[in-house]
Amino acid sequence: MGFLPTTAKEMKALGWDYVDIVLFTGDAYIDHPSFGAAVVSRLFEAEGYRVAVVPQPNWRDDLRDFRKFGTPRLCFCVSAGAMDSMVNHYTANIRLRSNDAYTAGGAAGFRPDYTVKTYTQILKRLFPNVPVLIGGIEASLRRLTHYDYWQDRLLPSILVESGADFLLYGMGERTVREVAVAMRNGFNAKRLRSIRQVGFVADKEYVERLDKQKVIMLHSFERCVADKRAFGENFVHEETQSNLLCAEAVLVEPTGEKYVVINPMNSTLTTEELDYAYDLPYMRAPHPRYKGRGDIPAWEMIRHSVNIHRGCFGGCSFCTISAHQGKFISSRSEGSILREVEKIASMPDFHGTISDIGGPSANMYGLGGKDKSLCAKCRRPSCLHPKPCPNLRRDHKPLIELYRKVRAVKGVKHAYIGSGIRYDLFEDAQYLREVVVHHTSGRLKVAPEHTEEGVLSLMRKPSFTLFEQLNQDFNRICREKGLRYQLIPYFISSHPGCREADMQALSRKVLGKLHFTLEQVQDLTPTPMTLSSVMFYTGENPYTHEKVFVARSQEDKRRQKQYFFKRK
Repeated sequence: MGFLPTTAKEMKALGWDYVDIVLFTGDAYIDHPSFGAAVVSRLFEAEGYRVAVVPQPNWRDDLRDFRKFGTPRLCFCVSAGAMDSMVNHYTANIRLRSNDAYTAGGAAGFRPDYTVKTYTQILKRLFPNVPVLIGGIEASLRRLTHYDYWQDRLLPSILVESGADFLLYGMGERTVREVAVAMRNGFNAKRLRSIRQVGFVADKEYVERLDKQKVIMLHSFERCVADKRAFGENFVHEETQSNLLCAEAVLVEPTGEKYVVINPMNSTLTTEELDYAYDLPYMRAPHPRYKGRGDIPAWEMIRHSVNIHRGCFGGCSFCTISAHQGKFISSRSEGSILREVEKIASMPDFHGTISDIGGPSANMYGLGGKDKSLCAKCRRPSCLHPKPCPNLRRDHKPLIELYRKVRAVKGVKHAYIGSGIRYDLFEDAQYLREVVVHHTSGRLKVAPEHTEEGVLSLMRKPSFTLFEQLNQDFNRICREKGLRYQLIPYFISSHPGCREADMQALSRKVLGKLHFTLEQVQDLTPTPMTLSSVMFYTGENPYTHEKVFVARSQEDKRRQKQYFFKRK
């Protein structure tokens, strides 16, 4: 076992004279299951393929990084990394960031804007006959016509902009293995077109052969540019299909003389599939090439943490998790989680503290519908908004038992919850008490996001009264146990529907009445494929067509954010 090759010299040291797949990523190469490029490359390797990784290639010189492995036997794969490159590069007021958490030394400037498009276009120019498969968060959420905040306009599918042959959207654990099987006897475009969670560009003849009963024909890119409401209607179809338990519809979006075809999302990953991906032989470290170049902040943050599930049924308007990971929860087995904890506990640099046992939302592990047949019919984007679904199982006992088993692993002194907790899932105070007493480092993170009901409704977040109750319960438990802990709430300004008066009210309630000193605050960045970005661009709720106020100018956004720091 070792790192996958990142240079021709490393490839030759393995005795290889060719590679099957070359994967390009905008992040530093960290061979750990928290990083998508590592997961995808290890999945292909497990299927018997020779895989090379090119992290953060130089796109501004003679392009030697793109040529170093020559022509792969099968294809190139491209990912921007763990973040959309534009979110990675720019603040909410579109100022260039001075650092990059996914680069050695935290240095900025090691990836281009629109990374997937840039890398893919270079590869297509250098190797016009080699297929390029794109994936990861940037490609996934730009799979169809989307609003780009940084250019303040609609852009077509990334398949069209980049020239890629195929898009593998969403989580890749099942899709990558199916693609690997399809390429067993060579690259087979026809077989790839039949795989779920795959997108591609097709001609009219191909689209006419599709089963009309399983096709949703979206408005064309050109129609969306001309008519904002058409763009909103497309989004409703896209969000609905990505949140179904058993999606069957193929989304087809005309663009120019071609058609973007997006096959249905996979059903929820099984526990066995998720365990398989996490149990692959990762080195659980950055590649040695970064030695002496400084720490990689993203790695330092997660090196002693454990991800226990995928997906989120919260459906928050500004969040991309359900569009990428799905609404329904896939949970790892206790055995797989405890094996990872034991691996961490055996690491030479481990000093007894697991920094996070969590996921997209820390306390959704093992939760879901009581009656799956009802879930199969459900078209709600959220299981929690406007009210928790009566079919939702919210029993935290299995998660509490898991926490206790983690604490019992030899060498573990502390096991903290660093991920955000959904307090609208609590049925009683038992889970909160367990977390506060045993799994809080002194600061518990939660995300009420706002205080005003109108804004919270557009955010798909619960009433602020639930946060006030949480605050009371938290403080009571701390008093009973003699703990001097802090509750750390997150808030957002400039969300569609939020006016300056709403921020003033937030300031009075949070800074005045509750006496919080805020540090976890942010100005909304409208990211592709979210309801918030659609409302920001169109000025209306696409589900109801009701007009929505939007603070568009940087000055309006600055004025809203300043209320986070006002006492009066």
